Amino acid sequence: MTDPISDMLTRIRNANRALLPTVELPHSKVKESIAHILKKEGYVSEVGVEGKVKKTIKMKLKYDGRKSVIEGLRRVSTPGLRRYTGSTEIPRVRGGLGVAIVSTSEGVMSGNDARKKNIGGELLCYIW
Repeated sequence: MTDPISDMLTRIRNANRALLPTVELPHSKVKESIAHILKKEGYVSEVGVEGKVKKTIKMKLKYDGRKSVIEGLRRVSTPGLRRYTGSTEIPRVRGGLGVAIVSTSEGVMSGNDARKKNIGGELLCYIW
């Protein structure tokens, strides 16, 4: 697999469209950080890591009736074309209704947290 973050976003998108209650994906530290940001921002209800040798991330998705809380996901920086941004240039997704996830020198964080800490980095994805 050349782009594990894109695979994660695709699994979440497919599970949302199929109205599945949970989604499981292979573990990595970056994916776990993104999952915890999604929980902190209110897009998923639970995040857990299962297994000792072959770890998986299990996320419980949130729904508003038959409509998903996550309306859309978009990968910004890809392995073929990396996108970096300064702290003042981090975009506001959907006029502040969404979240930009940024990989910084202090770890993976939301765009708002990176703006507050005055840190730029690689713009991983948008979620709204």
